[in-house]
Amino acid sequence: MLSRVPLTPEISLHLAEPGRGLFDVSGGEFHSDRPPPFWSFAWAGGQALARYVLDHPDLVRARRVTDLGTGSGLVAIAAARAGAAAVTAVDSDPAAVAAALRNAAANDVVIAAATTPPPAADVVLAGDAFYTERVAEQMTATLLAARRSGARILVGDPGRGYFPERLFDRTAEYDVPVPPALESTQRLTTIVWEMRNTMRSANNHL
Repeated sequence: MLSRVPLTPEISLHLAEPGRGLFDVSGGEFHSDRPPPFWSFAWAGGQALARYVLDHPDLVRARRVTDLGTGSGLVAIAAARAGAAAVTAVDSDPAAVAAALRNAAANDVVIAAATTPPPAADVVLAGDAFYTERVAEQMTATLLAARRSGARILVGDPGRGYFPERLFDRTAEYDVPVPPALESTQRLTTIVWEMRNTMRSANNHL
């Protein structure tokens, strides 16, 4: 169903019905060869990062933006609305890629979407992308590579436990409304972080 996002009510997404959790959407089943439908929800990290981008459009205006682990496409849509020159929503799940494009159309913005990142970006965004150790390691390596290439890196994270805080500086904090069926709480304190602009710091933690 098409629903307004709590922290970014100017954006509407096709989301799971209220009261449904992650595995309710997947029929209560887990398949090792198919990722859960993360794209059916507006996760706290993505909400906070999207809000930050909308409130600080100069971060992305007239720049090439990549949204890694896009899920529903929320952050990519926020970047497009904020005036980015080009936005690519990236997710390893083809269903998420399709969802991002569908949600962009619902918000009258144009984005590209792919299962692999484009070769270059001025700004790289990642919302709620550190939810397991393996995913966090992969995401950290990808973000470090983008930083070395000169991209500005912004991340939204609600304290999932695998976020490499040592590489980042805090820029903003939000109290994000979330579905209790998804998070077992009604709100999550979520931080927007920017990767430090020091090559030495990055190299020390490879």
